[in-house]
Amino acid sequence: MFMGEYSHTLDAKGRLIIPAKFRHQLGDKFVVTRWMEHALRAMPMPIWEKLETQLNELPLGKKEARQFKRFVLAGAMEAEIDKQGRIIVPANLREYAGLEKDIIVTGSGDSFEIWQAARWQAYTSATADNFDEIAEGLVDFDF
Repeated sequence: MFMGEYSHTLDAKGRLIIPAKFRHQLGDKFVVTRWMEHALRAMPMPIWEKLETQLNELPLGKKEARQFKRFVLAGAMEAEIDKQGRIIVPANLREYAGLEKDIIVTGSGDSFEIWQAARWQAYTSATADNFDEIAEGLVDFDF
């Protein structure tokens, strides 16, 4: 399970260190793609394959389904960790997520997210302000 919050920096070549606690869970190759709230989502291949199946089952007659599928698949890339524990984040993904130097890597259970630090701080501040309301809304999901 991917959990925790880690501060890292992106170097001038677009390389990002993946937290050591995450590396052993990823396997030789994994997928990084655009995700919600202008973050990136990174996931092991079995999780990616499950998501890919779900995307392919979306009703193509629905405009929003086509848009979501295109958005996720067009932004996806296969990644490998180098000997220093880094991946190269391509320019298109860095641009989408606003990644420059200060980066936050956050665990999300079956995957992890890569955020521009200031965006993550703004997001968590806003979420903390209404966390009780969010939790109450989860009652509908038997949580």
